[in-house]
Amino acid sequence: MDILLDTCSALWFLIGDEKMSMSARDIICDAENKVYVSIASVWEVAIKISINKLDFDSGINGFINAIEDNGFLLLIIDTNDTKAVANLPFVHRDPFDRMLIAQAITHNMTIMTTDTEIVKYNVSYI
Repeated sequence: MDILLDTCSALWFLIGDEKMSMSARDIICDAENKVYVSIASVWEVAIKISINKLDFDSGINGFINAIEDNGFLLLIIDTNDTKAVANLPFVHRDPFDRMLIAQAITHNMTIMTTDTEIVKYNVSYI
């Protein structure tokens, strides 16, 4: 299965936060699954670090290194993703989450999230 981690899921996994369930961790660690982190999440984390809303060991470089060290794949944003955002109903107001929803739909991925607004879309989710 191709899994797209939302920003919170990526952060929780990478820092070992107890908010992430063991079943979610097991899914991420299952070698049968490909796990992706969107460049939109990297961008969001970079902004939050720069305005001191988030502290990640070694800053944005540490976040990117942790993604790579865990074998996660970076998902770029392409024009099909931006077109998909334009066609989404305006349920979720966060632009980063809207991009993640569009990417999950466009790339036939299952999004891992606890965001109740994301699951209102016609998207596969965990």
